[in-house]
Amino acid sequence: MADGRSFSEILDGADGRVQEPHDALPALDLTAALAELAKIDLRTSDLAQVLQRIAELAQKTLAGAEEVSVSLVGGNGAAVSPAFTGPMAINADELQYTEHAGPCLEAARTGQPVLVDDLATERRWPGYVPRALEAGVGSSLSIPLPVQDAVTGALNIYASRAGAFDEETLEAARAFAGYAAVAVANSQLYETTAALARQMEEAMASRAVIEQAKGLIMGQRRCSADEAFELLVRASSRSNRKLRDIAAELIDSIQRQR
Repeated sequence: MADGRSFSEILDGADGRVQEPHDALPALDLTAALAELAKIDLRTSDLAQVLQRIAELAQKTLAGAEEVSVSLVGGNGAAVSPAFTGPMAINADELQYTEHAGPCLEAARTGQPVLVDDLATERRWPGYVPRALEAGVGSSLSIPLPVQDAVTGALNIYASRAGAFDEETLEAARAFAGYAAVAVANSQLYETTAALARQMEEAMASRAVIEQAKGLIMGQRRCSADEAFELLVRASSRSNRKLRDIAAELIDSIQRQR
């Protein structure tokens, strides 16, 4: 719901709420993280909440992880990130969806882990790499995450520095993703394929709202699409609110000014 704030106040995070920084998050060992996964109450948590909890636990557990996201890719190739822990992760994911190529999409498609040790020297995905570098990504690790027959997924782990992930982290991420896949599978006992399809449709609708907001920002600020999206994710991070809600509020603010 709109609160009467102006276009600039929304983007500048005038409400003063600040998201907890990465280094303030308490660390968990792998055993504790797996125990936390087992504690998820599937009677009161839908799939989106389960995926968000998976992303948060991965961020706290895996060495080198600064931000984490979960990608879902439908049978028609449409991709969304229903869960993420910060702006770098969602920005990197969205860049891959725009380019239709990148490590998270490759992991979801092939079912194999994809490690990017140093993005600055990476030669795969030429459309994605330079823009991801500008977004602050130094290295990443994407682990396949089975969801349903019609939907594939990936757990995406991002760091701002190169060489953040070693073989030990890779093995820990594999183990974590394996247990996370069980939590996802159990969640599906409470959710039908139709419900998952509906969630993906809602996520795609959210992307449409975000795209509209980006267009308005580009017109107001005379900036590029990438710069407009970065303004949105920064506002989302500062206010600790969903990206779609920030975009919808911004659209409403501009419409009320007309």
